[in-house]
Parts: sequence; C-alpha cells; structure tokens
Amino acid sequence: MLSLSAKIRKDLGKRVKTLRKKGIIPGVLYGPKVEATALQLDEKEFEKVYEEAGESSLISLEVTGQADKKEKYLVLIHEIARDPLTEKPIHVDFYQPKLEEEVEVIIPIIFEGTSPAVKDLGGTLVKNISELKVKALPQKLPHEIRVDVSQLKSFEDNILIKDLKLAEGVKISRAPEEILAFVAPPEKIEEELEKPIEEKVEEVEKVEKEKKEEVTSDE
Repeated sequence: MLSLSAKIRKDLGKRVKTLRKKGIIPGVLYGPKVEATALQLDEKEFEKVYEEAGESSLISLEVTGQADKKEKYLVLIHEIARDPLTEKPIHVDFYQPKLEEEVEVIIPIIFEGTSPAVKDLGGTLVKNISELKVKALPQKLPHEIRVDVSQLKSFEDNILIKDLKLAEGVKISRAPEEILAFVAPPEKIEEELEKPIEEKVEEVEKVEKEKKEEVTSDE
C-alpha cells in the first residue's frame, strides 16, 4: 500500500496562499469515524502518490500532530481542486471510509492491445465509455479497469460491460449489455471523391469533342 505524509495545518483562510508558494498543499481529512482535520502536505510527494493510486485505491496517510505524534489513517483521495491555469493541485480532500461498508467511486478504463479489425481491416476503434462507477469494499476497489481490444477481430465484434473481468465483490452500476468498444468499418471516401471527378472529366471531354467538331466544320 502506498503511503503519504501530512501535518496538522494551522494556517487557515487567506494564509494558505503562503503555503502554496512554498510547494505545500492545504487539505482536509474527514470520515464517519474521524473528526475533520486541516492538513498540509508536500505537493511533489502528493502528485507522485496520486499518479499511482488515483481516487480509487486506499493509501496510508501518516499525519504528524502536536509533539510530533503520528497517526495513520487508511484513506481515499476523495477530491482534488486544481488551479485553472496551471493545473496544479491547490486543495485535497482525504476521506477515511468504513472498511466494512461499500463505497462508490469512478474508475478509469484503460484500453490496451491491438485490434485485428483496425490493423488488418482498416477500421477505427470506437470507445463508447472511458470510465465506470463501481461499488465495492474500499480494500477491493480497483485502481483501473483494463480492456484488451485484441478480441475485436471483425466489424461484428464488440466488448460489453458483462465481458469485463473484475474482482469478486466489485459491482458496476451500468447495464451488462452496454457496449464498451467496437471497431467501425472505414467509410468509402475514395469512391465518393472519385465519382464527381470522373463526371467532371467526362464533361470536359464532351466539351473538347464538341469544339473539335466545330473547328472541323469551319475548315
């Protein structure tokens, strides 16, 4: 399990701007069994952990309080506020769930592999869904859902929600027959483009023939 260090935050309100200038992110820890606590943590360390954990994996949050007393909490990175210009995190919410109760989170879908229908038949991979809302015990939540598109061998093939292989106890809140991905056949663009060109060539040839006949008759 990934771990992250934080400290009890004393600077509140407008004073948090000073923290951000130093590369420190303000945050808050809360949950059904923990009192809401203002925190501060290192921006670079947080970004590194978040890249691996996302918002669906439990991490161990080690909080240093008064007299350097440390306490650990199993938490989810629940919400991140980012600067609209720089995209840097400016506030983080950590949520400590009850481990015996299911929670709902959004999980990203990662499409991997190569589809024969794309590679050999010239089709285009269509991804209908990029993320899924799942429900499970916190310790069973997947970090991501991987989908192998190499099973799409023809334009008739598709991947459905029910085709996903998930750990026991992980539920998806969407219809099992919904299509995740398929390969669309290439459009007949060349034929459509060639048709008017051929018609124009025929018209030009007809005009040239008529001109030749006029010149011949004049002679």
